[in-house]
Amino acid sequence: MAVPLNAATRELQPFHLAFPVTSLEQARAFYGELLGCPEGRSSEHWVDFDFFGHQIVAHLAPQQATPHRNTVDGDDVPVPHFGVVLDMDAWEALAARLRAAGCDFVIAPHIRFRGQPGEQATMFLLDPCGNALEFKAFADRSQLFAT
Repeated sequence: MAVPLNAATRELQPFHLAFPVTSLEQARAFYGELLGCPEGRSSEHWVDFDFFGHQIVAHLAPQQATPHRNTVDGDDVPVPHFGVVLDMDAWEALAARLRAAGCDFVIAPHIRFRGQPGEQATMFLLDPCGNALEFKAFADRSQLFAT
């Protein structure tokens, strides 16, 4: 019998995400330089990055679809998107670094669901190839899956 995976029994495992980019040079500048993600293996068609302990792979793909949008707590959230949940200090430091770099946010850093279950800091931005990223943090990480 398989052991159920839930917050009490699982160890968080790194995820792997492959996503399209229109320029590996721009992907390296954004993920490697701006976000500070170390580069791993690469070829002329793809590059691996250590995305906060997770493996993401930018694959060269000349065509990129326009993201869809859904409303979440009053924000027009791009779909699809990916990101990472940081601790609050790391989230605040990243927000400050992105602001200092003149980043154009899709959704500027702010607190979502204020005073409600799942209250979280969030921000959205696009990489140079149009992929949407969300970075979030919880003052109380146990609220990650709050209902």
